[in-house]
Amino acid sequence: MDGLDLERKYAAHGFLAVAGADEVGRGPLAGPVVCAAVILPLEEEKRIFGIDDSKRLSPKKREEIAARIRGGARAWAVEEVSAAVIDEINILQATRLCMKRAVEKLVPPADMVLTDGNMTLDISLPQRAIVKGDALVASIGAASILAKVYRDALMREYAACYPEYAFERNAGYGTAAHIAAIREVGICPIHRRTFVTKFWDGKLRP
Repeated sequence: MDGLDLERKYAAHGFLAVAGADEVGRGPLAGPVVCAAVILPLEEEKRIFGIDDSKRLSPKKREEIAARIRGGARAWAVEEVSAAVIDEINILQATRLCMKRAVEKLVPPADMVLTDGNMTLDISLPQRAIVKGDALVASIGAASILAKVYRDALMREYAACYPEYAFERNAGYGTAAHIAAIREVGICPIHRRTFVTKFWDGKLRP
């Protein structure tokens, strides 16, 4: 997609640093929620090709485009909020906090924020939530790609520490094999305790 129509529209009204923000990992049983924020260049000669909703791209293509975004964006940032914090404040508030931190980390800073879905952030900047924004708006799509690539790599690292759960294959989501592993060996430190109550008997991984 080109998808920069909205960013260009706001630029015409004086918002010259519109950031897209998105999250990955609201649903898994383990691992952090990860959010990214991206300010894309609007000049045609600097356009980053291939951006789309991260779910529509193969892992290899996501990696390629993420590298292009990191190299060509005006600004980008990635943040994560841990399973422990998710358990403490709930996944919605953890996602809002994570996205807020990603936006505030941008250098140069944003002057407006576009978020995916119906997410509103506790920020002073103008903001707009866009349903299916990751498929319609390039800066939100770019954020979805950076967040997905970052989180998948992180879960592969966790897989080496906790091989019983096959995080390299399920990224922490509740597959049948993952749930079976929780029932057999218990949970590990990156599991979200509030997410596993239906099939966790209180046992901790040795």
